[in-house]
Amino acid sequence: MEERDPDLNSASRTDNGRIKLNVGGKLFETTAHTLRSGGPDSLLAALSDRTAEDGEPIFIDRDPEIFSVLLSLLRSYRLPSTARRFSKQDLVEEAQYYGIEARLRSAMAPPPLVGFDAALAATIRPASDGFPTALSAGSGDGSVWIAHGGQISTYDWSLAHAGTVRTHLDQITSLRRVWPEIAGIGSLDSPGLHFYDVSSSRHVGSAHWSDPSDPRVYKARVTAIAAAAGAESSGEPVFAALECPHRENCILAVDRTTLKIVAEIGRQSGGAAKAAAAGKLVHVRERGVVFAAAVSAGAFGYSGYMRLWDPRSGEAVWETSEPGGGGRSTRFGDAFADADADVDPEGQRAPAIYKVCWKTGDVGVADMRMLGEDPWVYLEERSPGLRNAGGGRNSVLHCYKGQVFVSREGGLEVWSRIEDEEEEDEDAGISGTSYRRNFVDREEDARRGLVKRMEGGGDRLFVSREGMEGIEVWESSDLSGAISLL
Repeated sequence: MEERDPDLNSASRTDNGRIKLNVGGKLFETTAHTLRSGGPDSLLAALSDRTAEDGEPIFIDRDPEIFSVLLSLLRSYRLPSTARRFSKQDLVEEAQYYGIEARLRSAMAPPPLVGFDAALAATIRPASDGFPTALSAGSGDGSVWIAHGGQISTYDWSLAHAGTVRTHLDQITSLRRVWPEIAGIGSLDSPGLHFYDVSSSRHVGSAHWSDPSDPRVYKARVTAIAAAAGAESSGEPVFAALECPHRENCILAVDRTTLKIVAEIGRQSGGAAKAAAAGKLVHVRERGVVFAAAVSAGAFGYSGYMRLWDPRSGEAVWETSEPGGGGRSTRFGDAFADADADVDPEGQRAPAIYKVCWKTGDVGVADMRMLGEDPWVYLEERSPGLRNAGGGRNSVLHCYKGQVFVSREGGLEVWSRIEDEEEEDEDAGISGTSYRRNFVDREEDARRGLVKRMEGGGDRLFVSREGMEGIEVWESSDLSGAISLL
């Protein structure tokens, strides 16, 4: 970031309290209140407290046109239409100079993500080897890290490229933020869980699964990583599923501070589908468990399992395998093609597990507070006029902010909870909740290719498609009237 001009030591204050500034040869007149609204530590707030002895407006050698946009932002709390003339990066750099980046970030942020109102807003393409192999979204600010080949490219809240890190891996297939600047990565081609500082491009540590008493445990590769958002200060570990060449697998708990292994959970031999390495991990902090799921596809359909592991005891507190998993399943033979856990860091929603069935394409939900032999409630379509969703082959399911995004061969859809006070019954659990289904993309969007990955971050949904370079960024329509700069 460019340093501020050392000569900015005074401002001209008129007798009636107005302040005059000369920015790049253009005069501006405003009030101290407006300048201070950018924050107490901003450069403009500092200028508002000073008065020039000669009464001349102070000269600031910056772009006056962009300053006009930022001044309008301070006055009205939104960007004017003239902001369209400038790139996001130009606006961000000037806002950083004046110390009002937080105000600009608030104005540029997309509205709350409402799945049925979302649309493609931008596409991010890394400069080299642009086919994404993994991604990790910032839960709070809408930033995203993209793994492409053996590199990690980071994009900030404004989707501007912040840097690219070259790792020692040839192909990164698992990526998760474990600290604001630390990435946990793994590869199906190389052993170990590795940690990189993306701000300094440094390899800061590795964790390897080993057991001297068992020669089958060697060169274990990462199949999934879970790291709860905002858990850095609480001491919550990072969880990683690893698998050895002989199919032995387990989940390791790794201390966030020391990056050392602190526990081994759920060790099993992966000779059968119900003992395979987990392909998806979610840390459900409010329940104190780790959700693990594995699914495989074959000539006769799909099979897999879901489990909730207690990291303290190392035991599974609930599990189901499909098809025919131990309980009285009403959908025998219609196993899940993908599953995910819906967690709410703020505790406003009860945690739940969602799945999409491979044959019918039906979406099922199980309330984590009421798990049993057959806890599934299947969501019903209330709008029969919508186009047929088709089956669940090649489906990808992702839960975010109480919404369930499901990608199928026919496109991307979202199931949203309907707030209905008359139907709300806490004792009924998830079965007392109503849902509606809407299609997020249009038919021409679906023709771009099958969705391979989805992840929500901030008020954005990030999507990668098979055979397509880059990451799609989906946002809701701007209902507030602010100017979108994407």
